[in-house]
Amino acid sequence: LFLQSTPATSIPTVQVQGQQMNLQPPSYTAASQHAEQMKKPGQNFMCLWQSCKKWFQTPSQVFYHAATEHGGKDVYPGQCLWEGCEPFQRQRFSFITHLQDKHCSRDALLAGLKQDEYGQAGNQKPSNK
Repeated sequence: LFLQSTPATSIPTVQVQGQQMNLQPPSYTAASQHAEQMKKPGQNFMCLWQSCKKWFQTPSQVFYHAATEHGGKDVYPGQCLWEGCEPFQRQRFSFITHLQDKHCSRDALLAGLKQDEYGQAGNQKPSNK
């Protein structure tokens, strides 16, 4: 890890005492965290992990977010919890590949949004709460 000691700027952090810290793409600032549920201009891709619903500008930002925030070493639940996905048990590395191939391509993200817009009519699966 090559972090330079700079004055209090927001540096993407990794593990601190076993806790997964936020790893934000460089275009993000920590101050935007409370407003992330709100769609901003240019943000056309949404993370459809369980009840996340955060907006991003590019498919690669969604993938980066999902891989670190939902698929990170300390947070990955052992299965994909993307809306409409079968919750099979997967090893973490298999999940990362699955995430990239099945959910975070431009086409998959746009298709998922359309499904989400129509009240998830095609996503009638029992809630496991």
